[in-house]
Amino acid sequence: HGLCSDLGFGPGDRQENIRRIGEVCNLFTDAGLIVLAAFVSPYKADRDNVRQLLDKNQKDGDESNSNTSRKNFIEVYVKADVETCEQRDPKGLWKRAKAGEIKNFTGISAPFEAPENPELVLNTSEKSVEECTSELMNYLRE
Repeated sequence: HGLCSDLGFGPGDRQENIRRIGEVCNLFTDAGLIVLAAFVSPYKADRDNVRQLLDKNQKDGDESNSNTSRKNFIEVYVKADVETCEQRDPKGLWKRAKAGEIKNFTGISAPFEAPENPELVLNTSEKSVEECTSELMNYLRE
């Protein structure tokens, strides 16, 4: 069931997960839709590949806007420390990963490469959902 149900938590599976998500987002943006996609994306290279895919198609598909700053990919770093993630985990995956029951779990037994230059950082450990939503909406309006 689902687009990525055949994937696990290993590095190759994480890479393939983000690649598939990028391709799906690309299909929707090609159709003129605005897509908001939220996923654990632990590797900078994978995020960069999706950015390149979406921004390339924006340039290729709309020559009249080649001098504008509009992008099809906006990286929003939804920042949360491990303790906050564990507290918010309805499935208990973080607890299981800390106990060694889940291998290659991002932030526990696998790395997370924090975005170096995201367009927006939402620190959800320090701000409410409402505050983060407001920040995101304000960014998108600008």
